[in-house]
Amino acid sequence: MSNPGLPTFDQLRIFLAVVETGSFAGAGRKLNRATSVISYGVANLEAQLGLMLFDREGTKKPQLTVAGQAVLAEARSVAHGIDGLRAKVKGLLDGLEAEVTLAVDVMVPDVRLADSLKAFQQQFPSVPLRLHVEALGAVAALVLEGRASIGISGPLAAEIGGIERISMGQVPLIPVAAPDHPLARMSPVPPGVAREHLQLVLTDRSPLTEGRDFSVVSAHSWRLADLGAKHALLRQGIGWGNMPVPMIEADLFSGALVRLDLPDHRGGSYRFDGIYRSDAPPGPAATWLLQYFAEHEVGCRREDVGRLGDL
Repeated sequence: MSNPGLPTFDQLRIFLAVVETGSFAGAGRKLNRATSVISYGVANLEAQLGLMLFDREGTKKPQLTVAGQAVLAEARSVAHGIDGLRAKVKGLLDGLEAEVTLAVDVMVPDVRLADSLKAFQQQFPSVPLRLHVEALGAVAALVLEGRASIGISGPLAAEIGGIERISMGQVPLIPVAAPDHPLARMSPVPPGVAREHLQLVLTDRSPLTEGRDFSVVSAHSWRLADLGAKHALLRQGIGWGNMPVPMIEADLFSGALVRLDLPDHRGGSYRFDGIYRSDAPPGPAATWLLQYFAEHEVGCRREDVGRLGDL
């Protein structure tokens, strides 16, 4: 029995590009190669392996054969390893970054963010930092687009490919309203009643979350891209909505806002992940910052989550 040959990394890249784009022409555009070069590269890879990777009969779109499907996972693993190797070596050759660009979810408590960035400034005084504060999918979008080298994202990053994640903690989210709001004056609140009142909902302009709703209960809602504006409107008695407890803790103690005891919507936890692109791991300074965030927990510390959630 003959042994398979040794494919080149370029052949594997061509194979993966055909799978990702769905055609030889699409792979050519992705890699800036002629379609004939793509076809030749796939043929050479098949010859090296002694396997037919694509079924080209009776269809305009090449379909993976059973053997091609089996090879696909290994090819992706090799490509991922090579990308990681090249990125790591580039970081070693380049040394410290000229600038660190950080995208942060708006739900991150201000005190945690300020503490981490103060520590970063002390550790890397010569490295400028550019900060973006965004909502929902916009954090992951900035990282995917390369406009931010690292991010502190909400749980949506777990759904997105091409991103590495590091757990960073969580904050409790609870439904609140001003004390003179009709829902705040009900005790208990009957099931379903919250759907009849205006709900303030955090949204963003990212295509990653376009057309999607998160924790929307009411049929009547206002969409706000600014968490600070949502906070101000809630304090004025305009609607009800979910808020991170650290941001409204003082309001809960003073009575400016009250927690709503909704039988069909009690809130939950908003989890954070440190993220970066799989093919562009962070340099030394950005890596240090991610580690600091992780070690000190971006959200509420574990011993505080239960206490804050009971307010």
